Amino acid sequence: MSDPRAHEPRGTGLRGVRAVLLAGGEGRRMGPLGTGRLKPLVPFGGACRLIDFSLANARASGLPEVLLLSQYEERLLMDDLHRVWNARPGFRVHFGPYDSAYRAVPAGGGLPRELPARTWPLERGTADALIRKAEYVFTEGTEHVLVLHADHVYRYDYGPLVAAHRASGAALTVAYQRIDPRWVHLFGMVGFDGRGRLTEFVEKPENPTSDLVFAAFCVFDAAVLRRYLTALDGTGWQHDISRDVIPAMLAAGEHIRGHEVRGHWEDIGTVERYHRAHLALATGPRAPLPVTEMPLTVRPGTARHWVAEAAGVRSCLVPADLVNAGLVEDSVLFPGVRIGAGARVRRSVVLPGAVVAPGADIDGAVVLEDGQVQQVTEGVRA
Repeated sequence: MSDPRAHEPRGTGLRGVRAVLLAGGEGRRMGPLGTGRLKPLVPFGGACRLIDFSLANARASGLPEVLLLSQYEERLLMDDLHRVWNARPGFRVHFGPYDSAYRAVPAGGGLPRELPARTWPLERGTADALIRKAEYVFTEGTEHVLVLHADHVYRYDYGPLVAAHRASGAALTVAYQRIDPRWVHLFGMVGFDGRGRLTEFVEKPENPTSDLVFAAFCVFDAAVLRRYLTALDGTGWQHDISRDVIPAMLAAGEHIRGHEVRGHWEDIGTVERYHRAHLALATGPRAPLPVTEMPLTVRPGTARHWVAEAAGVRSCLVPADLVNAGLVEDSVLFPGVRIGAGARVRRSVVLPGAVVAPGADIDGAVVLEDGQVQQVTEGVRA
């Protein structure tokens, strides 16, 4: 069991809060982009990976530690996060039953040769992970549990959310955002009464009646969360926070409040949403999330910036080490990219180290690290 003092926040506002990060996705809906890759580690924005947003938010909010609750290929994920995040003073990712093995090696240096043998069943869903590793979640002194996910793009200070939760005395406070009604069916729809209490929560509704959606992070009263997890365990539930725990609490009449998320927030669930998000980043001054606000974890020593117009570049987010002998337009390029002579890349994402062949004509695609082109939209010829 972890030392409760190890995750006591630096500021008093987050004292007693245990932050947990649910990161179990395989990325199967991402096509080739997700093949052989953990979804939390999908590169994003020319600067980082999807999982880095929640970790950067936690660190900036003053939380010194986040507990990782992973499922798929967890050794690969833990090794990566230990190298990238645990070398930084004042903040670390806790690996639950495996944490002692990582603490035994130099921070940010080596990796453990072996990990303790698994003695618990593989988690079947986000909520199940909370049960199987409960001793690391509900540690002594934990009053509230801040639940985060690993595939959302946003910068946010969790302090005001926690403060509002404490002040209200609610059993649960859910973050929500108002979005275009056309996309509500892809999310958990929420509704509130005039006092701000949750009255409706429908996961992926067929016929939405609200334009408010759950932003997939929330704060539970720790004792209440544990009680509901215990009650659900062993039943025919779906092992999911959104499909089981929150609906059960709502049905029981628990005090659940909402906290509006202002600013940019985006769920990256499919390659189409991934591609659309990058096209928005390529708009420069109009981008919903400027590159200066992104965590810098992919080749952090390489600068990157938006270029409106330069030799071979028009309206693109590019790295300082770009080698470009062609033309790139309305695209996002990661460090290490090479564009061959006469090649043209439009409305695309080019991942770290990818080489675009001379004379290639790529439009509306994701170019993977090995040069494979994953078409996302029909090419539009100029």
